[in-house]
Amino acid sequence: MSTSVRRALLLAAPALLLALITWQVVAHGPLLGLDARLSRALVHPDRFSELLSDLGNVQVAVPVLLVALAHSARRGRAARRHLWWLPPVAAAVLMALVPAIVVPLKDWTARPGTPVVPPAVGYFPSGHTATASIAYGSATLLLLPWLRSPAARRAVAGVCAALVLGVSYGLVRRGFHWPLDVVASWCLCTVLLTALSLVLSRSTRRSSSGTPSSRTGPSSPTTSSDRAEPARPHGSDTSRSSPSSSGSPGSW
Repeated sequence: MSTSVRRALLLAAPALLLALITWQVVAHGPLLGLDARLSRALVHPDRFSELLSDLGNVQVAVPVLLVALAHSARRGRAARRHLWWLPPVAAAVLMALVPAIVVPLKDWTARPGTPVVPPAVGYFPSGHTATASIAYGSATLLLLPWLRSPAARRAVAGVCAALVLGVSYGLVRRGFHWPLDVVASWCLCTVLLTALSLVLSRSTRRSSSGTPSSRTGPSSPTTSSDRAEPARPHGSDTSRSSPSSSGSPGSW
């Protein structure tokens, strides 16, 4: 499966599932009955689940993203990447969009909470899940280009997944949210993070197209006229590109 097809599915499938779940919440459809039964089976308030849900607080998740923003900006500028500021700015804008998207959905759906929480509305979708997904997910996308080791990349991605799943489990286990509230936020954030990955990958390709590889040494772009040119005599000057920066990111 090509990358473009995979990304199209990551945009379309979660968006359709989010629309289906939202329709069921607004229309009080039969899916809510299954959601309630699943919630009753999972809810067991304890201190551990509350601590897990706290990882989705703005005060916890956003500072992690800020560290990743600063690291990405510093490395990109040091490597003299073209549009080095675009990845951190795009991630910061996406984080700022979360309340702008989630709050109107909460007001529109006006879904009541579980029996564990005080009577109120506005629990759909889960804001804590969205905050954790975007903050930790964006931080991961910013860090991955600068990690050369596949093991390091897998470790960072695994920590991100564990944090998001931990927050999601804690919210449902503690009874702060219905399971569908959390699933809806997963769908929404999958779409948003896929869009962010598209922006970051295009930025990286534009930067690497004019940046020499640190592994192969300096080289200059080859045009069709260069390929057609006969080989020069030994000793002629064939390399005019600038030396590669040691901070250049590896391939995605």
